[in-house]
Amino acid sequence: MNIALTKSHHDMITLAAIGIGVIIVAAIAFLTTDPVEEGSRFYGTFWALVPPIIAIALALITKNVYLSLFVGILLGAVFIGDGNLEFTIMSIMDASNEDGDAWGFLGGLDTGILFFLVVLGIIGCILYISGGSRAYGEWALAHIKSRKGAQIMTALLGILIFIDDYFNCLTVGQVMRSVTDKFNISRAKLAYLIDSMAAPICIIAPISSWAAAVTSYMPDGVDGFQLFLESIAYNFYALFTIIMVFVIAIIDFDFGPMKKHEDNAKNNNDLYTTADRPYENEKEFEINSRGRVFDLIIPIFLFLVPACVVFLIWTGGFFDPDSDFYMDFIGAIGDASASTALAYGSMVALILTIIYMLLRRTVTFNQTMDCIPQGFKNMVPAITILVFAWAICAITRYGLGAPQFVDSIVGDSGSLMNFLPAIFMLLACFISFSTGTSWGTFGILLPIVYAAFADTNPELMIVGISACLSGAVFGDHCSPISDTTIMSSAGAQCSHLNHVSTQAPYALLVAGVSFIFFLIAGFWQSYIVTLIGVVAMVVILILLKKLQQNGMTFLDKEA
Repeated sequence: MNIALTKSHHDMITLAAIGIGVIIVAAIAFLTTDPVEEGSRFYGTFWALVPPIIAIALALITKNVYLSLFVGILLGAVFIGDGNLEFTIMSIMDASNEDGDAWGFLGGLDTGILFFLVVLGIIGCILYISGGSRAYGEWALAHIKSRKGAQIMTALLGILIFIDDYFNCLTVGQVMRSVTDKFNISRAKLAYLIDSMAAPICIIAPISSWAAAVTSYMPDGVDGFQLFLESIAYNFYALFTIIMVFVIAIIDFDFGPMKKHEDNAKNNNDLYTTADRPYENEKEFEINSRGRVFDLIIPIFLFLVPACVVFLIWTGGFFDPDSDFYMDFIGAIGDASASTALAYGSMVALILTIIYMLLRRTVTFNQTMDCIPQGFKNMVPAITILVFAWAICAITRYGLGAPQFVDSIVGDSGSLMNFLPAIFMLLACFISFSTGTSWGTFGILLPIVYAAFADTNPELMIVGISACLSGAVFGDHCSPISDTTIMSSAGAQCSHLNHVSTQAPYALLVAGVSFIFFLIAGFWQSYIVTLIGVVAMVVILILLKKLQQNGMTFLDKEA
């Protein structure tokens, strides 16, 4: 009783402190910003970035993601309403501007992605009870002999699924989770491996939804795809992150809070470490002992992957004779709607999977029906956070005009030309981390980058574009409100905040090294810089491993 009372008092004090803090922030904002005749006084100002920053800070302090995101959404709606109670309430739920850009819980929804998440959860449940996942785990145990091998296999699978980061996160998690569990690899480490081979892979893959997004954000009349291809060699954050994944697996090196999770998994068979383990007690189903490895491979790689690819090019006009991209694979990918394609593709894959499993007699029809609510239930934590994250991202971008604020502070920077790539990386890191959207960051910064360099230094422009993409991927990689980070947690079935806190030191290390090499590339545009950077990343990790072995305890401290 006393413990419960104490916890209740602590919760009330926390809520009161948050409420007072939000009121103080809002009061400062209203007192220091002059009213305008039309619209919100906070539109296109620094205050546009304050709601997501507060949400992120609260999430890390309180460990309550839902409350933190809602506070950020509420504060953003207050800023948008600017004293108008009706519009404030509308901004929380569903509001829009003259251009048709919507925000709020309903306005920010992407139902295609939500449907894809649910269907993938259902497919995962069917694969589990069919015995396919179990059979793959047994096969992997016979062929993968170590933790090192399990981590490398996870990374390689992430490279194979380069078409889209959402698809990557959930598919790799579904396939590899049973394998990494067998080798006592913590769920936090699995989430890091998934996340590190999702966005960083997609941003250097010419045929991917990310390449399409980057291409679409370039000004009209510009060959955005060619610029994207040229930027790959200088995309330091993505390249160094991929290198780091393989190096730390090979040399068996972990640091920061990740080391605590990994040591606990290895020594105590505890994959979660903390009390927050949202997937640990999920409903157990009877698993068919007749399941085979191909019962996992066929649904994923012959049904799901091809179906999603076909619908990607379908939405891009590949099969439409009236389309600009008729029978143009790369062009169709560039004009595709990933959300629609993944929804259609996953639905087709689900139907084929059910038919296949019934014909194989590894599941009964009633079992497949039981998987529908269970698959949905398994995805509820990811879906809930995603809905909140989308709401605050839309409020920041469309309701408060974050892009206009960034444009205003970057406008006059001609005297810093050679330092601009590094500056653009920092800006992209901040915007992407604060708003949780890498694609939104592309849309804000890429036109500015192009305008800054196009008429003066085209070679430096390529480095600038790479810097923008690198910074955006960093934010996407470690922001608590990033959809890819959220789905990496879901794919690994790991506590979201555990994933964020354990991954942050790794991402910051790579970002720091990348920043240094963007400074160098600002003065020396050569692929040799990239090669030196790769070597430097490997050497740094080996040196840190040596320091840890020699008793440098700062590497083992929690962030």
